[in-house]
Amino acid sequence: MGDDKAQPTDSDPRATHFQTEKGLESGRPPSPTPETTGLEGGGGNSSDGTTELTPPPADSIPDGGLQAWIQVLGSWVTLIATWGLVNSFGVFQTYYETQLLPTTSSSDISWIGSLQASLLFLVGVISGPLYDAGYSRELIALGLFLIVLGMFMTSLCHAYWQLLLAQGLCIGLGMGFTFLPGTAILSQYFHRRRALAIGISSSGSPLAGIVFPIIFNSLEPRIGFGWTTRVLAFITMAFSIIPVVFMRPRVPRSATTGPRPRRALIDKTALRDGAFMTFCVGSFFGFLVLYVPFFYVPLFAERHDLADRHWAPYLVTLLNAGSVVGRLLPNALADRAGSLNVLLACTTVSAVLAFGWLGIHDLAGLDVFAILYGGFSGGLVSLAPSVIVSLSPHLGLVGVRMGMTFLLAGVSVLVGTPIAGAILGGFSEKEWQGTIGYCAAGLTLGTLLNAIARFVVYRRKGGLKA
Repeated sequence: MGDDKAQPTDSDPRATHFQTEKGLESGRPPSPTPETTGLEGGGGNSSDGTTELTPPPADSIPDGGLQAWIQVLGSWVTLIATWGLVNSFGVFQTYYETQLLPTTSSSDISWIGSLQASLLFLVGVISGPLYDAGYSRELIALGLFLIVLGMFMTSLCHAYWQLLLAQGLCIGLGMGFTFLPGTAILSQYFHRRRALAIGISSSGSPLAGIVFPIIFNSLEPRIGFGWTTRVLAFITMAFSIIPVVFMRPRVPRSATTGPRPRRALIDKTALRDGAFMTFCVGSFFGFLVLYVPFFYVPLFAERHDLADRHWAPYLVTLLNAGSVVGRLLPNALADRAGSLNVLLACTTVSAVLAFGWLGIHDLAGLDVFAILYGGFSGGLVSLAPSVIVSLSPHLGLVGVRMGMTFLLAGVSVLVGTPIAGAILGGFSEKEWQGTIGYCAAGLTLGTLLNAIARFVVYRRKGGLKA
């Protein structure tokens, strides 16, 4: 026929593109191929023996629409159930030190919150490859179940080891299974406005960090610790219905039969990526000290007679109130100025504010510090996923690279606040200065490493946006 054109064969490099176009025209998703599935051993091999994966074209990502914004809503809820609880731990830290566990040291108690936050990152080594394999819905459902279960178990705890298992281990594991897929899935629906979408979803965590401490401080004197914690668990369970029902990957998992190819836990090409690895190490030092103010500002206010035990926990609310703006504004700017550029600015200002904490001697100054630090430190958390996406060669490696980054960040979060508690010791003024200086030094080192990563990207790509 005169209208017929030679079709590319399976061995022709044009075949994948042809199949994709044909599938899009017919309204069906393209057939999965080794190049598009991103499975280890399925892609073409480069000269150095590594697997090369072909990303989906950016213009095929919807960048909006009802389904895309429903994913943002679902991701917003997952951030409530993960970082929202981490951001609220300061009220639990203060309550445990002053009421439930008065004979337990600050360092020991902080292990509960740091274990919870570190598992949020560390489990990403497992959930990242599983997300890349298409198991995002299963991960989110399992994670939210463990979070709610752990909260109900926490309400029954009376001993330190019980809290470590329920609030630290069980909730932490649930956070680890939930956070990465709940955030990474947005990269399938947004390209040009990816950072803004992640920023909107990230606002769920500081909003929870505002509301949960207020609920805790209002209800605990009236109905006790157990039922107050159960109220928070019921709220989390009700919100969890949204992501469990509505969140789903845009490209469904392959329906092919037979054994599924093995996924790698580590992207070996990332180990030779100078910008990515420098960013990972910078994240390690940043997250090492990021939550020191969230854990210890209320205690600082009480020990320095700046606020009583009823007002001091509200400083966590102020930290999270500032963080709401810190999740939205930096991410909105990142789509124009570049995620790594804005992240570098946020870490710089956070380090400066941490040094400023050394000179605070009244409640008004501490309130201002809490709002400003919450705002700029919020950018570190909300921008990290979009920076990882921008430093990844394509979307097929986003999950595993997030897992690698979260592995380092998880180790740092695990030991960071207990180190601060050990430095704090007997709460002398010199020990407080050492704790605050430790926070400021970690943020400064993270800033320098992020600046080096930005320089490497400039040498590689040129241009101001990164």
